[in-house]
Amino acid sequence: MPDHKAALVAQEVKPRVGTNYPAPHAEECRSREKRALGDQFRLTQFGVNLTTLPPGCWSSQRHWHASEDEFVYVLEGEITLIDDEGEYLLRPGMCAGFKSGVANGHHLVNRSGRIAHYLEVGSRMSEEDVVYSDIDMKAEKRGGGPVVSTRKDGTPY
Repeated sequence: MPDHKAALVAQEVKPRVGTNYPAPHAEECRSREKRALGDQFRLTQFGVNLTTLPPGCWSSQRHWHASEDEFVYVLEGEITLIDDEGEYLLRPGMCAGFKSGVANGHHLVNRSGRIAHYLEVGSRMSEEDVVYSDIDMKAEKRGGGPVVSTRKDGTPY
């Protein structure tokens, strides 16, 4: 990668398809695509992804972050935000945010018959704990290392 990129075409960034969730929790996210736009500019304080959800796909398992803020902005299509308070249909131009430390499990689901695209922006903390609301999984990151997912009691998958 060159030392500096001033601009790029977001759709030309190679996507990461699927998720690193362990089985059986990966199935609902298997066709999700994320284009790590922030990485292209070597951003370190926050991440930016252009995310594509085909019909029926989930953004993630329902979760909340102890240390990282999240923000999403819908560009195209319709997605349903599901959190502890209910469900909200998000259309282009709509956004949602999730404050770190607020125990409100959330995720996005594409229940429409069309592809949806949205931007997601989030903090990049070196220490993080993620709680998954509906499944026996938690994730943690220590010292800037990789995210490690285990069962809630700490046993590995």
